[in-house]
Amino acid sequence: MNKVILMGRLTRDVEMRQTPNGVSLARFSIAVNRRFAGKDAQQQADFINCVAWRQTGEFIARYFQKGSMIAVVGSIQSRSWDGQDGKKQYATEVVVDEAYFTGSRAETGSQGGGYQNQNFGGQGGFNGGGFNAPQSQPKQGGEPDFGDDFDMDGFSDLDGSEDDLPF
Repeated sequence: MNKVILMGRLTRDVEMRQTPNGVSLARFSIAVNRRFAGKDAQQQADFINCVAWRQTGEFIARYFQKGSMIAVVGSIQSRSWDGQDGKKQYATEVVVDEAYFTGSRAETGSQGGGYQNQNFGGQGGFNGGGFNAPQSQPKQGGEPDFGDDFDMDGFSDLDGSEDDLPF
């Protein structure tokens, strides 16, 4: 099984490109804090390179920038190529299937929710599927419109009362 879940801050603005066939591609890196601090008690971070294709990449490029908190779900992919000097070059990166807001509204300029691909296809592409993402442009206030049934606290409206909760 190849599944990666990461949460951290973008280390730079998202780099958006298109392939010659017109497929959107977003590249970015995330600083992810390690679970435990070292002997000097200073928190250490790993810098993870990520790539997101098509609508997921467009979503990330639109709503995230350097310093934004983000959570991603995807898989690790390694690739290799011959460099200009003739030596074999290698890269390992996370191919992002889903991306979520994780910071506060003040940090991200928007609210909870995310963008996910339900039918992920091989090679970092998509086979369509259902998506959970803003479908319209942000309003004047800078917040995206998630629809009428979306509670602005980041939770969908629930039918029932708190008395129905098991805790």
